[in-house]
Amino acid sequence: MNIPIVPATEAAPVAPRDVQHYMRPGLLQLTSLPPLSLYVHLPWCLKKCPYCDFNSHAWAGGGELPEQRYLDALCADLEAALPLVWGRQVQSIFIGGGTPSLFSPQSIDRLLADIRARLPLAAGCEVTLEANPGTFEKDRFRAFRAAGVTRLSIGVQSFNDRHLQALGRVHDRAQAIAAVEEAAQAFDTFNLDLMYALPGQDLAGLDEDLRTALGFAPPHLSVYHLTIEPNTYFAKHPPVVPPDDDAYAMLDRITERTGQSGLPRYEISAYARAGHQCVHNTNYWEFGDYLGIGAGAHSKLSFAHRVVRQARFRDPGRYMNHALAGHALAQDDDVRRADLPFEYMLNALRLRGGFALQDFTERTGLPLTAIAKPLQAAEAKGLIERDFARVRPTERGFDFLSDLQELFLAD
Repeated sequence: MNIPIVPATEAAPVAPRDVQHYMRPGLLQLTSLPPLSLYVHLPWCLKKCPYCDFNSHAWAGGGELPEQRYLDALCADLEAALPLVWGRQVQSIFIGGGTPSLFSPQSIDRLLADIRARLPLAAGCEVTLEANPGTFEKDRFRAFRAAGVTRLSIGVQSFNDRHLQALGRVHDRAQAIAAVEEAAQAFDTFNLDLMYALPGQDLAGLDEDLRTALGFAPPHLSVYHLTIEPNTYFAKHPPVVPPDDDAYAMLDRITERTGQSGLPRYEISAYARAGHQCVHNTNYWEFGDYLGIGAGAHSKLSFAHRVVRQARFRDPGRYMNHALAGHALAQDDDVRRADLPFEYMLNALRLRGGFALQDFTERTGLPLTAIAKPLQAAEAKGLIERDFARVRPTERGFDFLSDLQELFLAD
């Protein structure tokens, strides 16, 4: 899962700051630091999908990807960031994109070796790699496993050739099935990504996609509503998609079928068997910290008196140049105290189990009085249920999640 944030202004690199800059006194009081994850962005794809608003770039070089130079840049980027996370253990690694499976298993092996040499990894650290069926070759997934990847996330989106074509995907149904079969043999846990409310899709078509996907008994399934994002091809040339009532019916069917298959919904778009929830994405949703390296990658890092967000340069060529020179950052800002409640709820309320009130105070450095009024308003609207320890979105809160989250926006 990528975390898109408002793109950074890339006029000039941000001057490196001494770690003491982040440790100076401030308005927040964080009594402990949250878990830390590492996100690595590999930005290239075979083709840019018309719905995609992530920082991905079609590789049109006509030759090999600049894998080694990019890995050199990642290593330099990580080296420069080490003082900000020194001594902290990494709970999970997520290699996203783009299409990371375009990189060779040998390159992924080198990348993970470079990371292990610089950061302490928790025992059993989850290492996820995003892969697309269009880059599938037999035994390639096993080679990723041998390199240290523990979890594969496969961007299938649909098993219907007509829908795949409408989405601009580079693979077909047969390639998708072959990739999932190989992943199931190579990995103890893996994820399938599907989309719904696709151009020309009806409930019967969704049922067929679900039947195919669930037939593989995936430990984890992510199902996303197709949304038309700004600055995409679909934004300029909108496709005809199912009406909202049909999309709601599709979501009800997804929740019903996944529940029957032993995949309860634990997050707004995620379904998993017990013990197979995504550690990395759960850390995002629980407002944990993450260090992001790579073109366009974002970080959220906590210190005793502040929460900081950073962004790297988005253009791969520019990123490599700046990272190798020790200046990968394009943006480095404190999160405003007034914005922290909304930022926290934007993540935590996506979880079926909600959040512990103690976690809110520990991870934002704010007192509970900072969210007393919006919690009261949300409860009055029937969007949450709570006790003295925990807040959970109701079924209505899940259905109207944006309305619930907006209650926590700064005045």
